[in-house]
Formats: sequence, C-alpha cells, structure tokens
Amino acid sequence: MDIEQVLSKRRGRLVLKRMMDIAVSAVALCVLWPLYLIIALAIVIDDPGPVFYRQVRVGRGGKPFRIFKFRSMVVDADKKGLAITVGNDRRITRVGAFLRKTKLDELAQLINVLCGQMSFVGPRPEVPRYVELYTPYQRQVLLVRPGITDYASIAYRNENDLLDAAQDPERMYIEQIMPAKIELNMKYLREISPAADIRLILKTVEAVVRG
Repeated sequence: MDIEQVLSKRRGRLVLKRMMDIAVSAVALCVLWPLYLIIALAIVIDDPGPVFYRQVRVGRGGKPFRIFKFRSMVVDADKKGLAITVGNDRRITRVGAFLRKTKLDELAQLINVLCGQMSFVGPRPEVPRYVELYTPYQRQVLLVRPGITDYASIAYRNENDLLDAAQDPERMYIEQIMPAKIELNMKYLREISPAADIRLILKTVEAVVRG
C-alpha cells in the first residue's frame, strides 16, 4: 500500500490531528506570550535586527510558505553561507546558540501551525533548493503538512556536529543525511495518527531534556 492510500484510509484521523493542532497551538500561544517577549528582547539586545527569521520552505503539496523562527543568526545569514548550519557556525549569535540548543527558536512555529501551514508533528519542511532534488518517491513527504518535530528531528538532533566533521558538508547532507531523514519521514507517514503525534512529541521533549 502506497502513502496516498494510507492517508486516504486515515482521513478521519487527519481531521482530528488538525483539530488538535488548532486547539493546542491557540492555547500555547496565549500561555507562552510572556516567554515570547523575553526571547524577543534577548535577541534584539544581543544582535539588533528582526526578532523572527522568515525563510521560505516547501509545504504540503509543494506549496512554498515562510516559516517562523526566532532569529538565532546574524541578519542576512542566508546570504553569508550555506543553507545548512555547520558546527559552531560563526553566523550564530550568543543568544541564538542557546535558543538552538534548547529548541526555543522553534516555538515561533506555533504561528505556522495555527495558520495551517504546519502541524506539530510531520516531516520537517525543507528549503526549495533541496526539494528540487527529491525523487518521485521522496516527494511523497509533501502529501502532508510539515511539522515542528518528527523522527528525523530526534535522530539528527546533533546534525550540525555531523556536518562540521565532513569535508564537504552540503554534499554529505544531500547524499546521506537528507535521504535518511526522508526514510524516517516515510515511517511516520505509514503510522500517522494523533496517537503517533503524542508519542513523538513526548520523545522530542525527552531528547531536548537529555540534551
């Protein structure tokens, strides 16, 4: 059974998954706004500039959208290096290093979740440059909303260190890491459900706490 058939059979679960996304993201945004304010002030004090980083990513159906992230790098960082981040990238600010380590930079994506561009759990959205390299099989990850977390986010939470040790970081990402991530995404798509989302969210929290 291919992924489209799996998703078709689980249409009801996908509707429930979306309802959960809306409810939880709305409540979370109302509760976390003081933390958002603290993060925003820390970013601006450390490195004056925009609070959010709005990079173009590819969403469901191949539709591009702008992802929300608390800015963890210098202004115009995407014009000063690769689309991927390697090791102790000099573009990362002091506050940004902390935000990345604790995954607090991802909290801004609750806005994308509420707007329907993302889900709490789903394949991490990729930049157009790398999506253009997908095979027809790999493009199946675009059948669902991308997510804040997934199996790949947990398995490759130290991705920057792996890339830092590579002679050609971008080649390693394209030829090794990206295909491995997509296979983990396919695993999620075969079991997609609200229950699977809850399990992955708990595993993500555990991974962040353990560092």
